[in-house]
Amino acid sequence: MKFILTKELGRLARWLRILGYDTLYFKEISRSRLIMKSLREDRLILTRSSKLSRSAGLKVLRITEDDVRKQLAELIKKLELEIVEEKTFERCIECNEPLNVVGKEKVKDQVPPYIYETQDEFKTCYKCKKVFWRGSHWGLVKEFLENIKKQEGFKKGK
Repeated sequence: MKFILTKELGRLARWLRILGYDTLYFKEISRSRLIMKSLREDRLILTRSSKLSRSAGLKVLRITEDDVRKQLAELIKKLELEIVEEKTFERCIECNEPLNVVGKEKVKDQVPPYIYETQDEFKTCYKCKKVFWRGSHWGLVKEFLENIKKQEGFKKGK
């Protein structure tokens, strides 16, 4: 499933990317460009706008919650999304491109020395050139998802 999110859902867009979903974050004001892109790329529009959510002929889901945890839980429930741990951190959280595993030696000059010494697996984004590794954020993501599961309940991927 592919998504396109309107400008008020930036935090949710980042979380969907963390979870491995192909997610565009549409910051432009042009409603017609948003609609054309969603139709052309077969993307579900996620929005807080009640006006846009009433548009006929579009795949649109209105997100009613304000807090990102509740937004994510709402989306998971409404779409019955599965969260598959193996798919987390497969996309760049900045530009949405798939990440590629790279050899440690290729990122030596791009990461802090301590990270280079303590980490063995690195991923990089070919578009924005950012380098990613399993840092403390990995545990924070797991904790965030566990809290949502406890509070809201959702399907867990295999």
